[in-house]
Amino acid sequence: MKATDVFVQCLEAEGVEYIFGIVGTETLDLVHSLSHSKQIQFVNVRHEQGAAFMADVYGRLSGKPGVCLATLGPGATNLVTGIASSNLDHSPVVALMGQAPFERQHKDSHQFVNLIKIFEPVTKWSIQIKDAQTIPEVIRKSFKTVSMEKPGPVAIVLPENLATQMITSKPLPITPLPVNIPIQESIESAGALIDQHKRPFVIIGNGVLRQGATDELKAFIERLQSPVIHSYMAKGVLPKDHPLNFFTFGFNEVDKAVSSIQEADLLIVIGFDFVEKLPKEWNKKRIPVLHIDTLPAEVDEYYPVEIELVGDVKQTLRSLHTLDIPAKPWVPAGNLREQIKQSYHIKEKQKETDDLPLTIEHVLHSIEALSLEKTIVLSDVGAHKVSIARTYQPKQPNGLIISNGLASMGIALPGSIGAKLACPDAQVICITGDGGALMNIAEIETAKRLGLSFIILVLNDGMLKLEEQMMDKKFGASYGVTFQNPDFVQLATSFGIKGRRAKHIKEFESILREALECSEELVLIDVVIQN
Repeated sequence: MKATDVFVQCLEAEGVEYIFGIVGTETLDLVHSLSHSKQIQFVNVRHEQGAAFMADVYGRLSGKPGVCLATLGPGATNLVTGIASSNLDHSPVVALMGQAPFERQHKDSHQFVNLIKIFEPVTKWSIQIKDAQTIPEVIRKSFKTVSMEKPGPVAIVLPENLATQMITSKPLPITPLPVNIPIQESIESAGALIDQHKRPFVIIGNGVLRQGATDELKAFIERLQSPVIHSYMAKGVLPKDHPLNFFTFGFNEVDKAVSSIQEADLLIVIGFDFVEKLPKEWNKKRIPVLHIDTLPAEVDEYYPVEIELVGDVKQTLRSLHTLDIPAKPWVPAGNLREQIKQSYHIKEKQKETDDLPLTIEHVLHSIEALSLEKTIVLSDVGAHKVSIARTYQPKQPNGLIISNGLASMGIALPGSIGAKLACPDAQVICITGDGGALMNIAEIETAKRLGLSFIILVLNDGMLKLEEQMMDKKFGASYGVTFQNPDFVQLATSFGIKGRRAKHIKEFESILREALECSEELVLIDVVIQN
């Protein structure tokens, strides 16, 4: 059987449903083999960066690796930003790439660059196949590697000369990943540590969502009765109105939630990734730490670990729940939770909107009020991401997707395609600034061609707002951060989708309500933000 036919059989065995990419000379045989698959749909995109972002978000939400494809040279290098993003955000992604044949890899050659050296720093594993017979082993190892905690991307490079070889290999059997839990002695030591302290404080990271441990976390919190904060990427772990929810931390400025930590005498840190915010920013007092995660704690002087519980987070929390740990109810001084809600513009109920300006905070309040529980909001990167992380309260875990590791602009629109394919029954709302929107705006054509329906909000203020704010604070003036935008409504129409413009909050709410009700349409709303 031809090598690429075996390659596709191996991908089918791994449960792959979609491959996002662009065809090139060195991947013609692989794509031709894909054309005969009844299980895998090849989604031809408009830019390889978009393909990587689609695979990233699909991988986060579907529970299985996302897959993207590019040819050699510029096709492969266009993947790098999206792959680096999935690496720092711990998303399971397999990147497939074509490459020049062996006979021209030792010299300067058309479009040849050493892809392994390029991708090694931004992946868990990068491999060039050197013997076509090893394809099943390479693919099985790749999918196992991306799924192991902490998840991340793998790059597989297939040289053109191997694609057409005839081989006898077959897909390898899929075996489940082992579940590891801390030994009982460590569990009991952790229970004793909690018992010894009067004011434990719980810090939640994205690892809780990755491990599907939100129910176990809630049970642990209800029993402990101590305050909780979470990172950007862990939003939705607790309901907005939960009395122990002290909301989000990780901001450079106005990070009121961090002050809630300072009165604690023990930090119980669960599934937190340092890439979101280094401990120096939130544990300056070096409060002792109970570390609960899938991997041992990183060495950091501001992260003084007393005990580590390393293993499956869900099983670890269940084991802790079996102990007779007394409740540790306490509340940070100064009505801090209400202060945070006020500072972050978190509201319990939406007020009359007639006289409100069209700001990002009021846009977010409207989305909260009008959207269903099963809604997924994707945030692009910029000043609005900070506002979303502070203000927007998703109704469920994974109800808000934020890139906070690499934090790359341009992820939201292609990411929404990945989200809609992973969760076809969910409402999907893409929120992007005008800077990030135009980086991957061409993927609207991809979404339209696939028949997908979601809402794209373009926050239109004609500038890179976050950079403008930082430059103005540092220098008293800004430079190089403004630009002219196209007419986004006409641009939407040119793609064959509905385009609307909102200049007032009441107008925005009317358009959003209509778009949410027309669930079979792809809609772009040009939101003219008032600065």
